[in-house]
Amino acid sequence: MSRVGLGRSGLQVSRLCFGGNVFGWTVDEATSHRLLDGFVDAGFNFIDTADVYSKWHDGNQGGESETIIGTWLKARGNRDKVVIATKVGSDMGGGEKGLSKAYIARAVERSLRRLQSDYIDLYQSHWDDPAVPVEETLEAYQALIKAGKVRVVGCSNFSPERLGAALAAHATRGLPRYECLQPEYNLYERAGFEGALADLCRSNEIGVITYFSLAGGFLTGKYRSAEDLGKSARGSDVGKYLDARGLRILAALDAVATRYQATPARVALAWLMAQPVVTAPIASATSLGQLAELTAAAELRLDPEALAALSTASAYSPAA
Repeated sequence: MSRVGLGRSGLQVSRLCFGGNVFGWTVDEATSHRLLDGFVDAGFNFIDTADVYSKWHDGNQGGESETIIGTWLKARGNRDKVVIATKVGSDMGGGEKGLSKAYIARAVERSLRRLQSDYIDLYQSHWDDPAVPVEETLEAYQALIKAGKVRVVGCSNFSPERLGAALAAHATRGLPRYECLQPEYNLYERAGFEGALADLCRSNEIGVITYFSLAGGFLTGKYRSAEDLGKSARGSDVGKYLDARGLRILAALDAVATRYQATPARVALAWLMAQPVVTAPIASATSLGQLAELTAAAELRLDPEALAALSTASAYSPAA
């Protein structure tokens, strides 16, 4: 499986990233390990998680996903064969959140313990913390990089203004550079990323790893009416896509999928991979069958006609 550079970092990652948000939520540890084995066996190496995954599930405290990845890394002895990305900053309860230097210093040690690793390949600011200057956060990361605990840093859910400020701090003060951005981006959710954020990433060679790449499963074609929303634990979040535009996107996905003898999920991911600014979409699976769908997407090359049909069907107004 081919590798691509992540920003200017030197990290080489697969064109698809496995989303670890399902570990400890909709899949147990044993199934998670099988999925990770299947992903790596198929030639991929990029795994994304966060300290807060999966705190939202009943009985969870947060850190479950990192813990499961950590037991897998220890059991397989393959730490140097994979690129592990995790995040810091989300609310872990008890006031433990944000991007202050003091909090990052505590949070990284917890993530390292759960991952059973001496280092994190990609450590990301999960959400911007407007109460903390970008310089303070980058100074915290600088100390972690110097200590060998973090290799590369990135950010998620940042505005163009705050990402630009962080890039300026790198340029003027020699602080670490955010080498990637993790935005919500898919065929339905385009407006939040396309434009200023995409332009900033393109002009500064910042890698882009997209989350909700399949719009919570909507772009798989699984949900086509309100009656379908009860099909999974994530169905309640998908109803917002069931509008005229969403149905138009599904129709275009169906047409392209038929032409390529593929599935809507493969086509939706292939469209993302064809966007020049995108390094790797993040997608998750809860079964080996779903995983096979994801990995097959990396082999699908859509021609200009197919890409144009999908982009036209998913067109949006600037105010969307």
